[in-house]
Parts: sequence; structure tokens; C-alpha cells
Amino acid sequence: MSVTKNTNKKSIEDYPLHPFFTDTEDLLCIAGFDGFFKKINPAVSKLLGFSEEELYSRSIKSFIHPLDQEKTWAYRKKLIEGSGITKIENRYLTKDGKTIWLSWTSIPVKNYDVVYAIAKNITESKQRESERNKLVVNLTKINSELKNISYTTSHDLRTPVNNLMSVFSLLDVSKIQDPETLEFIHILKEATDNLKSTLNDYVDLLNEKNLAKDKVSSLSLKTTLEEVVSSVKSLINETKTEVDVQIPDDISVRFNKGKLKSVLLNLLTNSIKYSHDERSPVITIRTFENETSYKLTFSDNGIGFDVKEKADQIFGLNQSFHNSGDSKGVGLYLVYNHMKDMGGNISVESEVGEGTTFTLTFRK
Repeated sequence: MSVTKNTNKKSIEDYPLHPFFTDTEDLLCIAGFDGFFKKINPAVSKLLGFSEEELYSRSIKSFIHPLDQEKTWAYRKKLIEGSGITKIENRYLTKDGKTIWLSWTSIPVKNYDVVYAIAKNITESKQRESERNKLVVNLTKINSELKNISYTTSHDLRTPVNNLMSVFSLLDVSKIQDPETLEFIHILKEATDNLKSTLNDYVDLLNEKNLAKDKVSSLSLKTTLEEVVSSVKSLINETKTEVDVQIPDDISVRFNKGKLKSVLLNLLTNSIKYSHDERSPVITIRTFENETSYKLTFSDNGIGFDVKEKADQIFGLNQSFHNSGDSKGVGLYLVYNHMKDMGGNISVESEVGEGTTFTLTFRK
């Protein structure tokens, strides 16, 4: 079988380069070692706003932003000397004074004392990068301020709590005969003890975060939840809330103690806060286990909300779904971030008028 040679095949030199050079939006340049443009495509003139005559008649350096001139000329020197550096980002000034960011790829051709170069306009990406950097700086500042507020609040609140503890130590309950009054005093003392313990945990946590990562330990879910329930016992009694805890004694998770308490406390108090007017709150707390994780569910019979409508806001900061004066939109934000920080996850199911279920996932 014979193969017929295509005698009409063109060599690369036969293909027209004019459309490639003139129609691209990238900047194509041939610059002399003397620092002047020798050939440019229309995109250069269009972007910078100078005529071809102006671009050819002046040194390239005069079009470069003053802050980048020294850097660019040092780059050109190394490029011409064959240092292998072929890429640079720098700023040019347009005819009307605007700053344009360009990313250059250049190849020197010593036989002709010229540099072939192509540039892309990266001004928008640089602006986005600048905005991101500003955002990071602002968030860092806000985070620092919030940390100081948290530390100050937790630290300063210990003084009145200690005063309350002193009052209880001086109180002679043997002189009180009314059982209901004794029960109230017992609840107040217990709540004050728990508040002092929680504040101490928060101060310790904030101090530790300045030195290292969150301290993680193996924590009993049932014991930790019992401590949280005890800390709001008066609220539970006042609202006639039924808390049904179904957690085995042997389930432990690796978590930061302060953060775990914060997660459980916020979910518990949210269920009470958003209870239904026509029925007493019932909160059911269960655990489920699989090969890789434990799941803890908080289910209530409260007013619920439309999950689909609020999907993008549920765990956001300052987001509130109900007209409650006590709602600041912080609790679920903290819960979400504590779970994520500790490698866990949280999801939610809810139906208006029926109640809400939060599912926490803890890695084994």
C-alpha cells in the first residue's frame, strides 16, 4: 500500500501571523535592549491609552509606575544577561493616570538585541487580592478585639460571682424553716457555683489560646451534659421544661471542655427560648454510633422554622429567625464554629410549628 505525499502541506513560515498578533487582547511586545519598544500590538495602545507614536518615542521606563521602575529595570538587566528569570509582575500608568497591573513573560534574543514579551492584564485579580488582604486585616483586628472583650467580661464577672459565693457562705440556712425557700437558695447556690466554674474555664481557655491550640481531652458526653443541665436548672424549672437524656455512660468524645459546654448550653437554652406557646418544652437528647463517629441529637417540640428559607443564614453571625428580644444571633454561630474547630459537624432539621432537631457529629 503506497502513501501519497501531500505536496500542498504548508510550512510554519507560510501561515499568516497578522491575526494572532493584532486580534489578541494580551499585550505583545518586542522591546530593544536600549529600553524602547520596537514593535507592539494594538492591545498595548488600547490598554495604556497612548498612541503608537508616543509608545515608540519614549523609553519604556517612562510608562512604568515610579514605585516599580527600579525593580523592573533590575529584572531587565538580569534577563538580558541570561539569568533565566523570565516572569515579572509590575504596574504601568495609563495616559489618564490609572494604575494597571501586568504579568509579563519575556524571552531575550541576543542576536537581535531585543526581548520578546507577552503581558496579561491582572488588575482585577490584584484588586481582589488587595480587598482580601484588607478583609483579613480587619477580621484579625475584630478577632483580637472580641478576644479582649471575652477575656475582660469573663474575668470581671468573677468578682460579683465571688461576692455571691461569700453571701451563701455567711447565710445560716438553719434559721430558715420554709422548704420552698430552702430549695430556691439551694438552686441559686448551685447555679452560682456552676457560673463560677464556667467563668474560670473560659478565662483558662482564653489564656491557653494565647499560648497554644485548644486543649483537647476525652470527655464524657453524659457527665458534661449533666453539668450543663445543672447550670440552668432554675430556667428549666421555671419554664416547666422536660429534658429527656438518653446517653450511655461509656460514650466519650475528644473535645475542648469549654467549647463542648458552650455547644450543649446554647442548644439547650435555644430549645427553651423558642418553645411553643401552647405546650411545655420537651427536649430529647440521644446518641447514635457508627464505625467512625458518634452522633448527638437535640430534638425539641418548639416553634421551629423554615430550614429551606433560612438555609444560608442558620449558622451565620447576628442571624435571628424569630422576633425574640432576647435573641442576639450569636448562639448557633458559636455552636457551628466550635464544632468545626474541633473537627466535628452540625446539621439541622426543622418544621414550622413542630420543632427542631440539631445533629452533632463527633469523630471517634
